Amino acid sequence: MNGSAGIEAAWRDHHPYLVNLAYRMLGDVGEAEDVAQEAFLRLAGADHEHVEDVRAWLTVVAGRLSLDVLRSARVRFERPDHAGALDTAAAVGSDPADRVTLDDQVGSALLTVLTRLSPGERVAFVLHDIFRVPFGEVADTVGRPVGTCRQLARRARSKVSTAAPALGEVSGGEHRHVTDAFITACANGDVLALASVLDPSVWGVGTVLTAPALRQVNHGRHDVATNLLRYLGPGATVVCAAEPVLLAYDRRRLFAVVVLTIRNGLVLKIEATADPSARMH
Repeated sequence: MNGSAGIEAAWRDHHPYLVNLAYRMLGDVGEAEDVAQEAFLRLAGADHEHVEDVRAWLTVVAGRLSLDVLRSARVRFERPDHAGALDTAAAVGSDPADRVTLDDQVGSALLTVLTRLSPGERVAFVLHDIFRVPFGEVADTVGRPVGTCRQLARRARSKVSTAAPALGEVSGGEHRHVTDAFITACANGDVLALASVLDPSVWGVGTVLTAPALRQVNHGRHDVATNLLRYLGPGATVVCAAEPVLLAYDRRRLFAVVVLTIRNGLVLKIEATADPSARMH
């Protein structure tokens, strides 16, 4: 990677992934965007000759930054002058830093499982089980031995498996691959890349929350991809809340919820609900 051109290329290729990674740990799109921004600032100041795998390097940095945010949240809520906050936190878990916030328009249901994990469990689980980061790198991020990180992920996996709904016929790995490509294509406004993850027979159903509500249906790769980019293209931040549900934000304000149906590694159906009044102009 060389100079500003390399940073720009890395931003196009990895920024959407990094925001999504941080969002999985933090549950707050604003904090996730801040973490991604800081990770790229550190990349710009790093010795690029020693950065062999940019994506892996950014993943470790974002993981550390996210863990710092979670630990900072714990310190804030444990201060004596936040007694009221501690009482509220007790309703959802013993550790206030376990709490995951989400825009009130959707509620916390999509990320309920993550609220049951400690900061260490959450980071270990998200990095290893969701984004397939080796435990050696997870250990560097969390600052604990590899064996401890395996135990953290194992405990998190047990909690998730007893609470999370099944993904049906589609594996988690298949969801991750498709949603990652989908989100990156949207972020870059790349209609061809977006069309490439859509099934030839794809159809999209959109409900726009106007008065009265407007329902729109599109068929085929080109029409569906073109219409999606009108709403989810550059300027929007799209994250995966829980497969197969995506959330779209405009300057940290939620404006759309998108549900993907995936078959054979491609998106077969897209159901979207959007509130245009929630977008800032």
